[in-house]
Parts: sequence; C-alpha cells; structure tokens
Amino acid sequence: MAPRRKCPVCGSKQWHKEPQSGLITCSEGHVLQNYRNETREVNELGPHAVRKRTLKSGRKKQAKLSRGDPKLYHGERARYHYFQCLQVVLRMQVAALAQAWKLPPEFEKICRDIWALHLSLLPSPPVAEPLLHLRDGVGAEHASKPETAGDRIARGEEGSDEDASEGDAKPFSSPSSSESESDDLDETELEKLMRENSDSPSEDEEGEHDGARKDLTAEPVKKKKRTFGEFEVPASTVSVLVLACWTLRLPVMYMDFIRLIESYELPYLDAPRLLPETMVRHLRKQTLQALSPYNAPTPVHLHELSSRLARLLYSTYDIYTPEMNAAPILWKAIGSLQGSPNLYVMTKKFARVVSLPLTLHRSLVPELMRTKKKDPKYHKPDSAIPEVTLVAAVIVVLRMVYGLDGKLRQPRDAHDPACALPILSELLGAIQAAERAEAKHPPVFAMDTGQSVLDMDDTMLDAYLQFCEKALLPRESRMPPRNATTDHFPLQSASSSAIAGQVGDNVRTPEDPDMRGWSANSVSNTEAALKPGEQYAIYNNQDILGSLPDDMELVISKAAKWAGVDTGYVSGVVERFERRVIRWWDRSRKKATSEQLSGTDSE
Repeated sequence: MAPRRKCPVCGSKQWHKEPQSGLITCSEGHVLQNYRNETREVNELGPHAVRKRTLKSGRKKQAKLSRGDPKLYHGERARYHYFQCLQVVLRMQVAALAQAWKLPPEFEKICRDIWALHLSLLPSPPVAEPLLHLRDGVGAEHASKPETAGDRIARGEEGSDEDASEGDAKPFSSPSSSESESDDLDETELEKLMRENSDSPSEDEEGEHDGARKDLTAEPVKKKKRTFGEFEVPASTVSVLVLACWTLRLPVMYMDFIRLIESYELPYLDAPRLLPETMVRHLRKQTLQALSPYNAPTPVHLHELSSRLARLLYSTYDIYTPEMNAAPILWKAIGSLQGSPNLYVMTKKFARVVSLPLTLHRSLVPELMRTKKKDPKYHKPDSAIPEVTLVAAVIVVLRMVYGLDGKLRQPRDAHDPACALPILSELLGAIQAAERAEAKHPPVFAMDTGQSVLDMDDTMLDAYLQFCEKALLPRESRMPPRNATTDHFPLQSASSSAIAGQVGDNVRTPEDPDMRGWSANSVSNTEAALKPGEQYAIYNNQDILGSLPDDMELVISKAAKWAGVDTGYVSGVVERFERRVIRWWDRSRKKATSEQLSGTDSE
C-alpha cells in the first residue's frame, strides 16, 4: 500500500474538503498543492479502465423470529375480523330485540341492509378478505404472525439486495490489523475528497443534495394512529337498530335501547363473552378492549351516530328515513311530567306553531323560506335529540300557563285552556312523589343508587340474582360440563320478563298521585293577578353564574332524567323554542297591524 500523504508544512495526515471553495486542506488549514483539477465526462469506459467489483454473497439474511402469538390477527386482517365480530353481535342484538318487542321478521332484513350500507359509508371501509385467508390452511402464518424484518427485506422496504449482501459479507471479511484498516480508511477518504473536488456539479444537483441533507436531518413526526375510528365503535350497531326502528315507524327512544343494554337484555356490554371461542382466540388486546365498552352509550352519542348515518343514506343513496312516530313519544313525555290529556292537545298546537323537528337530521326536511340573504336555512334545535325537543315543547307550554318562576298566574276567562289544567302545587307534588317512588324502587341494574343487597326484599333479591346470571355467566353453549354443583343446585329457568313484571308492580305505591282528586285552575277576577303568559322571562342557558327558579329546575331535571341527558341540554332547547315563539308572535302582530292598515286605507 502507498504511504499516506503528509502535509509538507506541518506533517498532518488529516485532510478535509472545504464546501465553499473546494480546496483540500489539512487539519491545520494548509492547502494541498501540486495536484490537478480535471473534469471529464465519460459515457463508456475503455478496455484499459480499472473497475472495482464486489462479490455478492449468496447467503440470505436470517429473519428474526417473532415472539408473538401465531393465533392473533394483525393489520387489515385484524380489522376485518373486528367487523366480523361486530356483525355477530348485531345478529344477537336483532334477535334479542325482536324477541323482547315482538317485532316482525322484516326487522332483521332492514337491519341487514342498513348494516351493509353503514360499512360502505365509513371513512375507510373494511377491505375484502384477502384470498390467502379464505381457507384456514392457506396463508394462516401470514394472517396470524406479525411482520418480521425478513419479510420487509423480501418486499424491498428495508434496502436493496446490495445492502443486504454487503451486510452479510461484512462478518465474513478477512481480518487485518487495526493500523492498516485505519490507513485504508484515511486514504479512501482523501481520494474521495479529491475526486469530489475535481467534479463540477450543476446547480440542480446541488439543490438535490441540499434537499436530501435536510430530509436526513429532519426527524419525521409520527402521529399516534387510532386502532378504530369514531364511527367504528360497537355503538354503531345500536345506531343501525335505531334506524331500522325508525324505518318501521316504531315509537322508540334512545333510552329504551340504553335500558335494555344496562339490563343485559340487549347484547352490548362484555360482548366477547358471547362470541364463539373460534373468534375470540384471534382477537388482540386492543381489539378486545374495543369490543368491551365499560358503559352503555349515551343518548347524545347514539344521536350523533344515527343522524350521521341517516344523513349519508339520504345524500349518497337517496334513502329517506321517515319521521319519528311522535304521538306515543309525546304522550310518554307528558306522562313523565305527570301531565294530562289537555296538556297533550296544547303541546300539539304549540309544536305546529314552532314547526317542531321530527327527523334524525335537519337535512331530511325542506329548507326554511328565506326572504333575506342573511336568513338561516335551518333552526338550531332542528338537529337536537327528537325526544328532547318534545319534552322541551311540553316545558314551554307549562311555562306559558304557570310561569314556573314563583309567581302565581290565574286565567281571567272561563274559556282559557289553562282552566283545564291542574293547580301548579298539585302538579309539582305529583312530580316529586314520582321521583320518591323511583328512588325507593330502583331497577336492579341501576349503578347510580347506593342500595345494598341487605335492603332488598325477596322479590327484588330474586330479580337481582336473575340479573347476575345474565350479566356474569357465559352462554349455555360455553357452560362447563355437568358436575356436582350443577346437578344438585341447578339454575332456575325463570323468565326475566316475569320477574321484571313483579318488580314493576311493586313500584306502584300509595304515594303515586291520583289525577281524579286534582283541582283545576280557578278563574281570577282581580286585575292585579298575573295572567298566563304575562311577564314571561327567558333564562339564558349560557349564563353560568345564574340559576333557575326552583319550580322550573324541578321540571327540567325530571325531563332531563327521562331523556337521559343533562339539564343544560334541555334548558338550551327550551330557550331556543321560547325565542322562536317570540319571533313568531312579533311576526303575527306585524301582519295583523298591516292588515288593519290596509283595511282602513281601502275604506
């Protein structure tokens, strides 16, 4: 080997090339002299040119063995398997709901079609099952094992074959002394610097090198990717059931589904316990957590999923979801507030005045007539939960009659509809009595009560044990074989509906109000007394420092508990309806005034 070239001034052997001037200097800054800077372009090398050739090793790089469970699915296969599990849970839910509510066989067909459309409307629809996984014997290893480094090298993701061959050849190279290796490296570095100095790169190449250097120095920012999207949660199956019930015009609420879920009548909580063992063994920890929600979905979450699905069905496939069957739901809302049939009639008239929305999404109804450009196309409460809008309409009617602000209001005319309603004190007393009855006899699956098992009677204890059997024990197909315990202490096959009926009968206590003994509002002849609707105050829901009157707070809290939402949600919808009524009243008075003026001008 030729000796290393030393600096004639200081004797240093360390050389580097300056990026700006292209000069080769030593470590002390002395410029290397007596060399030529030549630039030439050679398309084909001549027969006397020397080519350096590297020998490739035929030995393949050994792939790292995975320590993962070969039964678990990963990637798109795991996502496809997740939707398979959701579909099995949906089939169980359809069967349970059809049995509990005596639904027709067309309900299952509607749910199947809506589920297929729901999968196609996801932001990232599930891919079709790969051909390698159609049969259990083919491609089982690829489906179950996580990807190794060898698999990525085979696809060319971790470098070319030359990089792999060089990495394989390095361990088998001939050994040499440390000094000779360092001399080779230094000489190679010096030759490389001189060769780069002799080349004259173009501006485009310099830009490419600068961009590549920036890309190498910049660290990529990795965003944490969610395992499943917000529309792929298990609550999406319940939204499919909701749309199917609306298609059949069934008078259902979101709380009806939530009560069935909390009582374990509708399969939702701890769903992997109900799945076949052949499906559960392929689920990862993340997939099991996604299939096992801790609590039942809230009405707000179910409404978001259902309204989105209804909107996409209409905008994409022109499938219209019918309006809610409002009459039975309105009667339920009035019954929760201890109302009478007269209140039902008054609420229907009010709903007609304010154009109460009865659809899942505001895009399913025609737009409002716009007289000015700034007029809105839709009202804000049009996208609210439908049952909340109904109970909010009932509250507005009660406020028009009673005020609910601590001031007494009495009608002055015998033909006033307020005369057909009971006295406010009796109505509020009935609401409080109903709340006390519900607190005294809560459902066995209620989690917000601190009732102990020692406080239960025999009937409630039987219902609680029946509930524990449904919630904790596996399915009959996955029960352990016969043993001494199952032979001598078999589980009773009593129907849960019978026990639920027994518990429901005990809820009716003597504290419940009797409407036959209520007194109606009397007519007042005094001018100082306030009339219904007089001095009507609208409370701003965004005023966090303010408070509602006691009577109004009692009514709103009862309505919010019935609908399954918080009091702020109900009071916000009530405020918007009140402001809408005021706008309608102003338009009506202006119209009447203009008609009178036009009549006088014509005369």
